Amino acid sequence: MSTLSSSVASCESHSELVKKLTKAYYGDEQQEKFIDLQAEVDSLLQQLQNLKSQKLESSSNEE
Repeated sequence: MSTLSSSVASCESHSELVKKLTKAYYGDEQQEKFIDLQAEVDSLLQQLQNLKSQKLESSSNEE
């Protein structure tokens, strides 16, 4: 499970880095759109990781 939490932390730090880099290249309106999309991607990634961990837990409980 530590791998899962470290990958979430890695994604969060990656997200922050991407936000900082986009500020240097894009206008305010484009930055807002990008940040909204990035937040949606982060949310979907978190949901996927939750589903994966639930699947792993349920399969280990079946054994």
